Amino acid sequence: MTIKPLIILPDPLLRQVSAPIETVNAELLKLADDMLETMYDAPGIGLAAIQIGVPKQMLVIDVSREDEEKNPQVFINPQIVKSSDELSVYEEGCLSIPDYYAEVERPATIGVKYVGRDGKEHMLEADGLLATCLQHEIDHLNGVLFIDHISRLKREMVIKKFTKLAKGKAV
Repeated sequence: MTIKPLIILPDPLLRQVSAPIETVNAELLKLADDMLETMYDAPGIGLAAIQIGVPKQMLVIDVSREDEEKNPQVFINPQIVKSSDELSVYEEGCLSIPDYYAEVERPATIGVKYVGRDGKEHMLEADGLLATCLQHEIDHLNGVLFIDHISRLKREMVIKKFTKLAKGKAV
């Protein structure tokens, strides 16, 4: 397994819509393993393929606590097929927007249809942190960042900060 470099805001790749995956094969499963390794190394609880520069509809998640056994999950072509009217608020962060956190309101429970590592279609009902994480990562596949869910003023400040940091590194 290989730890991949993360794509960081303001990289325009983060706004790209990811393409559906046609077939689950050894190459794709290796990518999933690399994504998990990268996510654990960061450390994070979710990672979309676009965050390592691969515009494919795949994400990995592990919301297990530090004192629990790891529970890595791979979601290929995930789609939210239902969501609750009830909302919940979590403080979110993102590996592509390091050291910035904001409270985001999202549906409290969701239903997600996806293809698993086995190449078969699955359905998952999720709530709590898993529901939030899935929505966050599925947003990535659609070119949406968690900062798009906060006020325009805060979002513009974050983008300005990361653009300035990126320019500083380019020099």
